[in-house]
Amino acid sequence: MIELKLADEKLHDELVLVLKLFFSQQELDELACEFTVEQTVSGLDIYTKVTSNITDKVYESTQKIIDQKFPERYKKRYAKLELFYMLRGFRPDVILPWGSLTGIRPTKLTYELIKECNGDYMKAYNMLVDKFGVSVEKARIVKDIIKNQQFVIKNDNLVDLYVNIPFCPSKCYYCSFISLPIDKCRDKLEPYLVALKKEIIETKKLIEQKNYLVKSIYIGGGTPTILDASQLDDLLETIGYNVSEFTVECGRPDTITKEKLDVLSKHGVTRISINPQTFCNKTLKEIGRTHTSQDILDAYKLALNYDFSINMDLIAGLSNESLTTFKKSVNKAIDCAPDNITVHTLSVKRGSTLKESGDETLSGNIVGQMVDYSYKKLTDNGYKPYYLYKQKNMIGNLENIGYFRDKPSIFNIDSMEEFASIIACGANAISKRYYSLDNKIERFANLKNIDEYINRIDEMIAKKAELFCNN
Repeated sequence: MIELKLADEKLHDELVLVLKLFFSQQELDELACEFTVEQTVSGLDIYTKVTSNITDKVYESTQKIIDQKFPERYKKRYAKLELFYMLRGFRPDVILPWGSLTGIRPTKLTYELIKECNGDYMKAYNMLVDKFGVSVEKARIVKDIIKNQQFVIKNDNLVDLYVNIPFCPSKCYYCSFISLPIDKCRDKLEPYLVALKKEIIETKKLIEQKNYLVKSIYIGGGTPTILDASQLDDLLETIGYNVSEFTVECGRPDTITKEKLDVLSKHGVTRISINPQTFCNKTLKEIGRTHTSQDILDAYKLALNYDFSINMDLIAGLSNESLTTFKKSVNKAIDCAPDNITVHTLSVKRGSTLKESGDETLSGNIVGQMVDYSYKKLTDNGYKPYYLYKQKNMIGNLENIGYFRDKPSIFNIDSMEEFASIIACGANAISKRYYSLDNKIERFANLKNIDEYINRIDEMIAKKAELFCNN
């Protein structure tokens, strides 16, 4: 086992993430090595020393602390960087397009670097490459995304509203969300909706009390269109806000009907998702989807009769798909010409069927080629990247990127970059309060378990009110 001996145990989990960039879990379990990280902070300097018995080298670094208000942030940053450069010397064969970055928001880090560089964008992008080891290609994507986010208004009085529907037609093999197959829990649906509507009503009172303005709404899950038309109508009536961006994840094409789309249109929904993940029928069956690629095309054609902006999701790295198969899915999505296309990299998440099965996944090299192809093909066809995030245990330490033609999603930008407060309702929904003056985020997560959420809904309402009412 690798052992990390740290002067500050708070660094442990962060440094383990760096180790996982270079070693598989099996290698970590089998490799006998030891790392020692020492750090001291003095005045305007932070001193980091990393030693390892696998390289017989000592790495030392003294860095200037630019902002003394955040010494802990720099302490973690430089410890990770020193370990990264040590391991890169030990394993130069490992290809890491995102270099030392293990966090989920490379763009958020870049915004911080721009601020540290007194607004010098080019210096910040160069730091991504020269200091953090990010490839020139990935740094260029970050640069384009930040350019495409400049229209977003940041104001502490503007909030986004999120509503979670944790039910699906079936469980996908890569899914680790709390979403439940509807056939196994149909008896929970109505009690859940009763609790959810109570939370929404109280949340609206909170929004009014704090004089917030709702700038976007996002109903996600799960698959919100697992609800029938009457249930959808009742839920949307309860929400009752008129906003310029109102997204409902329709997700599964087998849950989309004309009656439901009529309801969404009636209540001012402006944006929906119809998510293929892949257009390969064999893969759809293997990953646990209960529809075909033709169902996707039929649902998309039906939705074109309305004035919705439509998003399609694809996943790179699914169930032994070849590069050729993935290319066909990307090309088919482009042929459909939705306003948004989001390309995800498969993440092997704890709690998913994929993780528990121990099945092998595609190599990071192959998935990297898939991601690179999607970027080139989409940008060649007029799509522009507008938000990006990473997740733990993604194949190849790669990324998810959202692309747009005319209308980027404000909610997606706000949630990834943490530009605004998000008031969230539903089981496992996470509310975030954003303080722009301090560049600070405070969070409160509702209970994950649906039964507990229903039984303790008053507690969830009270704690969320406490988060947003405290000064």
